[in-house]
Amino acid sequence: MTDTPYVRPEAPAEPGTRPAVSVVEVISVLCGLVAFGTLALWGFTAWAFPWNLVFGIGAPVVAILIWALFVSPRAVLAVHPFIRAVVELLVYLSATIAWWSMGQPWIGLGYGVVAVAFGLVIGRRRLS
Repeated sequence: MTDTPYVRPEAPAEPGTRPAVSVVEVISVLCGLVAFGTLALWGFTAWAFPWNLVFGIGAPVVAILIWALFVSPRAVLAVHPFIRAVVELLVYLSATIAWWSMGQPWIGLGYGVVAVAFGLVIGRRRLS
């Protein structure tokens, strides 16, 4: 008798199908979109005329580029999961600080708590 457990072979997934999307993944994506929208809102409202266009367009573009390079599911640069989590937290932190600088600390705090909580859950799922 062998010590290896019995493994039943499974048929490969049908071509063109994906695993089901969970609610946690949807909320995590929404947290990212809210972060990008918050940075755009901050850029357009916190600065005077010529600079509001620069920061209103530039801040979310920089955040999206950083997200695409390090955090996205198809990230350009493969980094250690710790670095990936730090970059994700920095994007969430920038949105939280933007809410605070716009005079809405409770919205920033609430967003930060929700985003970090769902980031932790998604990070744990990635590592398991």
